[in-house]
Amino acid sequence: MDLDESNSENFVPKLVNSCTQVYVGSNTNVTHSYLEETGGVATGGVEAGVESRKIESRRKETRNTHFETIEAHITGEDGRYEGTAIAVGGNGRSRVSISASLLAEGAHGGINGFSLAGGNQCADIRTFIHHVAESTTSNQAQRNMIGGRATVSFRGRIRVEQNAQKTLTDQLTRNILLSDRSKVWNIPSLEIIADDVMCTHGATISDLSEEELYYLRSRGISKMLSRNLLMYAFVDEVTKEVVGIYQGEKMAPNSLKNRVIRRLQNLVPRGDRAYKGEYQSA
Repeated sequence: MDLDESNSENFVPKLVNSCTQVYVGSNTNVTHSYLEETGGVATGGVEAGVESRKIESRRKETRNTHFETIEAHITGEDGRYEGTAIAVGGNGRSRVSISASLLAEGAHGGINGFSLAGGNQCADIRTFIHHVAESTTSNQAQRNMIGGRATVSFRGRIRVEQNAQKTLTDQLTRNILLSDRSKVWNIPSLEIIADDVMCTHGATISDLSEEELYYLRSRGISKMLSRNLLMYAFVDEVTKEVVGIYQGEKMAPNSLKNRVIRRLQNLVPRGDRAYKGEYQSA
């Protein structure tokens, strides 16, 4: 069967359910990148136009479902795992689940993520960082950008066991809602059994900064291009963590940067928002 049959009369909805496991030994560094770009591109402008909503409802990839599970187990002392997961595909439903188990003294786990959703997409990101051994560290940065009538949920769980004294961990999720019809749900969770630890977490939700938009427009940059620049700057903090071999030449038409930019351009908000207020800078 042709996997690229979105334009075929014989299109069959696809289900992807895959799992990746990584084991990190003593004094070992592992850098891992995951890119999800399947399912075409969501239709732009569905938050404002009836015709766009009709086009999105007929887009065949909205019937696809994509599940991905990534498990990292740091089993050796001073082992390090740095994972980056970017999900910008156009499937109707998707879930990316990432976990890191810190099982040996001095182990470190880092998780960076970005999720882009538009049209009528529904995306779910779930993470779990488990501190089991003493003197372990972790950091997590998750960024989500939601446009159109899409919905994204983020559930980030960190658990520190009683034996995991001297743990250092921080988690931050930042979200940008591009339209009045888009939605995001943030559910961060800290479970701390130990008492000699330093743990922080936070979540922010905002619109594109009007102050920053005004600054760019006062320099002669169009409103749409200004929005695009701010959107890519928000994403770049995560995409730059992707392994170099997947980045490609920056000026190449099909480089990771240009592929992401094209998808962002498709979701640039059109017109002004119906609800205006004070938003923090993203």
